[in-house]
Amino acid sequence: MRIVLILAFSLLGCSGLIDEPITYFNVETPRPFGYVNGDEIPARIIIETRSGITLQTGSLPAKGQINRWLNLNEVTVKQSGQRYEIDLRYQVFYAPLEVKSLTLPSFTVQLSQGEKNINQNVPAWSFTLSPLRELVVRQTEQGEYMRPDSPPILLANTLAMYGMTASLTLASLITVYLSFLYGLFPAQLRRTLFKRALRQLAGLSKADMEQALTIVHNALNSLNGQSLFHNGLSQFYLLNPQYLQINSQLDWFFNYSNRYFFSAGMITVAQDLQQIKELCEQCRKIERGSL
Repeated sequence: MRIVLILAFSLLGCSGLIDEPITYFNVETPRPFGYVNGDEIPARIIIETRSGITLQTGSLPAKGQINRWLNLNEVTVKQSGQRYEIDLRYQVFYAPLEVKSLTLPSFTVQLSQGEKNINQNVPAWSFTLSPLRELVVRQTEQGEYMRPDSPPILLANTLAMYGMTASLTLASLITVYLSFLYGLFPAQLRRTLFKRALRQLAGLSKADMEQALTIVHNALNSLNGQSLFHNGLSQFYLLNPQYLQINSQLDWFFNYSNRYFFSAGMITVAQDLQQIKELCEQCRKIERGSL
């Protein structure tokens, strides 16, 4: 019987804790020292309640001037279920002549459960405010002795400079390489004549024989620096001796071109166009230096 009574009294004692409307309350404040005129001071109030209890935001301090030296710049409320986080940001406007202790005033937060109001006191918080300069200012021959703040330590930028230099160098090399590939250098233009000609010949058929002959003629004329005819091949070889190794193909090309343009009734076949493309491929190998 005695054990039953003990358990009953224990449960009755715990029932008050279970019925508490506020299950958790805490005020988080920063360091209480090291502030000067104009500094902002944050504070966070955390309240956790039982289900059915809501925070009355109208009971929170209003933004604006609290007293002659204290402003409340920001009031933010975040709710997650029955947990409330109230963030306050104060700003002090007081210039003491020496280290002075000040206090953020207390206030009461109200919560409601139906028609019932529940009050929770937020205690005052004290902190110290330091003067911006010493009480007795030293003088020099030039006047008042002013001491600026210590300059910040500069971060080493050696690696950044190395990285920027390497990036610029790489970008320059890529630009030069792409310019070389696309024949943007004057000397390089002569090394892409037959590359462009091959690209133009790729989609032609024997029905486009006139266009195919014109393409190769234009490439040879550009290489020669002037119009190149069959009787000018010997002079062409003196200026471009590397092309002497395909003399027979060039000879065939000019003979074929003369017959096509100046002989009536000439019949063209697909093999003729293929030989023109093969000639152009040989010229491309020579201009690349691979033949």
